[in-house]
Amino acid sequence: MTSDPNFRPSALIVLAHPEPTSFTAAMKDAAVRALEAAGMNVEVSDLYGEGFNPVAGRHDFTTVADDSRFHYQTEQQHAWINDGYADDLQREQQRVARADMLVFVFPLWWGGIPAILKGWAERVFSYGFAYADGYRFDKGYFRGRRAAMGLATGGPKARFSTGDVYGEISLTLYPVIRAIEYMGLEVAEPFVAYAAPRVDDEGRAAYLQEWADRLTALASDPEWREARAKERAAETGEKRAIDVPSNAWSMQR
Repeated sequence: MTSDPNFRPSALIVLAHPEPTSFTAAMKDAAVRALEAAGMNVEVSDLYGEGFNPVAGRHDFTTVADDSRFHYQTEQQHAWINDGYADDLQREQQRVARADMLVFVFPLWWGGIPAILKGWAERVFSYGFAYADGYRFDKGYFRGRRAAMGLATGGPKARFSTGDVYGEISLTLYPVIRAIEYMGLEVAEPFVAYAAPRVDDEGRAAYLQEWADRLTALASDPEWREARAKERAAETGEKRAIDVPSNAWSMQR
């Protein structure tokens, strides 16, 4: 419970896998059940299922800041100020804005996140909406929110250890974690289902239960829920202004 009995935090699950019957999709389903049982509103961005386009370009915008040269951050800032985002980005940014917790569910492919998820982040976490100069990490726009990630690997845990072929999983995921922290979110320890295609049904069931338990603990934390209730109550509902120069991204530091 929180001091506001009507407060119900929200979660956005971002799924990056093309197969609805995959173990990764089962992790998404387990996350939905666990978070709803913990008293959260849950939305899902199914990137493959919804046909999300991960490729950035002028199609991201209905406005134009500079028609002679395409600079992505300049166009993002201009679009944020002038309500110039394309429909798909407006939808995804609204989902993110509603979320107190972001949950990323994906397989580890070629030593990193799937390209569709990377493209989603590049297009959705835009300059002005998700960050700006002076608003990063502990001053980030999304501070107070939490993020979790659940991923499945093909290789066993031993392969992701010091001195083995893939190296420590913490090093593999470090750029992903820091990118999320860049926006101010608190990132929980990643949950990794090692060698998911190689374990039996009992092993997969155990993975799903452990993943669900991890999310339940994150979502049920009373101190975090109380803090989020107060932060949400303080929000005005007005669009956030960008109080930095329009060329801040190119200024000398």
